[in-house]
Amino acid sequence: MHWGMQRGAGLRVRASSEVAVVSAVVLVRMGFLPAPCRVVYVIDEPDVRGFAYGTLPGHPESGEERFAVRRDPTTSAVFAEVSAFSRPATWWSKAGGPIVSVAQRIIANRYLRAV
Repeated sequence: MHWGMQRGAGLRVRASSEVAVVSAVVLVRMGFLPAPCRVVYVIDEPDVRGFAYGTLPGHPESGEERFAVRRDPTTSAVFAEVSAFSRPATWWSKAGGPIVSVAQRIIANRYLRAV
């Protein structure tokens, strides 16, 4: 909830709030690429914590990403979950096609390893 998954994945994070709260704006950067987002919901359940953010103008994609950590109360096993849906929002992300998809999978794996 403190942008640790993003930072642990090697991204630079600048946010309007130290923790993920609804309406917080976060600027995530990988290298020179800015990716502005806004938190659209927070999950605060007994065995699931997380949040989702949606892209803002200036992001190369248009969509949402959800980050959660879930604990199985029966086994106490802990699972990290990342899910996303998006479509290109810029001419260069449209032109990048398959390369952009591969980059998204790589960063999702980096999120999970960070946890």
